[in-house]
Amino acid sequence: MAQKNKTVETEISVSDFIDSFVSSESKKADAYQLIELMKQWSGFEAKMWGPSIIGFGTHHYKYESGHEGDMPLIAFSPRKAAFSLYIYTNPEESKSLLAELGKYKMGKACIYVNKLADIDLEVLEKLCKAAIEYLKNYPNSVC
Repeated sequence: MAQKNKTVETEISVSDFIDSFVSSESKKADAYQLIELMKQWSGFEAKMWGPSIIGFGTHHYKYESGHEGDMPLIAFSPRKAAFSLYIYTNPEESKSLLAELGKYKMGKACIYVNKLADIDLEVLEKLCKAAIEYLKNYPNSVC
C-alpha cells in the first residue's frame, strides 16, 4: 500500500494559524511580511500545508521508487525558535545566493532564519524565484 504524505494542502486559515500559533508580535509581523513577499514572488495565494507550513503554489513530484505527491513551490513555517524556509533549488545556484543571504543556519531541507531583519530580502527573492523556476523545469527533482 502506498504511503500517504503527511504534509498536504489544507483548508485551515493562514491568518488564524498565525494568530493562534505565533506568540511574538515581531514574529507575527515577519510572518505576514513573508506571506506578502512570497505571494508577490510566486504569484500564488498562501495556503496551509499540514498543521504548520504556509506554502505557495503546488509542485507534483514522483520518485523513481514510484512514491509521488504534491508540495508547495516555496514555503515557510514560523516555528518558535526560527522561521523555517522551504526553498529547494539547484544546489550550485543556491550556493552563491546563500553566501549573500545574511545570518541563517542550513538544515537538511530548509533554511533557518531568526528574523527577517537578519537577511537580505532581495537575495531571498532571488532564491525563491530560482526555486520556482527549478521546480517548473525539473518536474521530478525534489530533495
